[in-house]
Amino acid sequence: MPHSRWVGAHVSAQGGVANAPLNAATIGATAFALFTKNQRRWNAAPLTADEIAKFRQNCNEHHFSPAQILPHDSYLINLGHPEPEMLAKSREAFLDEMQRCELLGLALLNFHPGSHLRQISETLCLRNIADSINWGLEQTSGVTAVLENTAGQGSNLGHRFEQLAEIIARVEDKSRVGVCLDTCHLFAAGYDLRTHEAVAKMFTEFEQIVGIKYLKGMHLNDCKSAFASHVDRHDSLGYGTIGKTAFSAIMAHPATMQIPLILETIRPEIWPDEIAWLQSQSC
Repeated sequence: MPHSRWVGAHVSAQGGVANAPLNAATIGATAFALFTKNQRRWNAAPLTADEIAKFRQNCNEHHFSPAQILPHDSYLINLGHPEPEMLAKSREAFLDEMQRCELLGLALLNFHPGSHLRQISETLCLRNIADSINWGLEQTSGVTAVLENTAGQGSNLGHRFEQLAEIIARVEDKSRVGVCLDTCHLFAAGYDLRTHEAVAKMFTEFEQIVGIKYLKGMHLNDCKSAFASHVDRHDSLGYGTIGKTAFSAIMAHPATMQIPLILETIRPEIWPDEIAWLQSQSC
């Protein structure tokens, strides 16, 4: 019987991107996330034809379609950067990530929206982010830019649904923009998830403010920090301040059908158990 939900984890691509689908298959995943380059460096060697062919072949052999894969871009990129030089550098790096996805045949690229660094207004930063997305989309095709909600730590934007909606409103090609909701970030930002009712309320609010059609993936993480603390600290499912009820509710919600549901929890050794448990909650 095919799984009604695509569940996996952010797996290692060490030794080459072609290893990521193999690592995902090993843990019983039906979805996965990866970095297509070192996430803590600006530059990376271009993907070779051999690497691309092996990645596509391994995805094919293990039945991972592009819709089941949610690559994540570099942590250095800030598409809302207040300084023109760093904004330009971030945009070039973002474009490179989009182009790597194009080459690998991937349909999504997940990224953190950006930060104003307390140097420019929130409005101007959100505009910078949208302009950056437009710039990247104009020069690529087939890849959707997927904004990840944040915990609102420091000067990071994207922690309120209204901010995500404002960015999307300024994106010209709305068919190529979406959102990945991270549960740890949601909870730390002040969206309660601890009961079935709270999860239903969160999805309703997202639908009203952003639109459920923009939901392209989720990161399923428990949270070490307190509710509405704006502190981003991931934990394993059921070990944190959110608790397992939230993830049971998410797996049963119609909004989570046919999108990658990705663990970024802190104990990779129990990912197979977490994936199996999540699938058992799916209906």
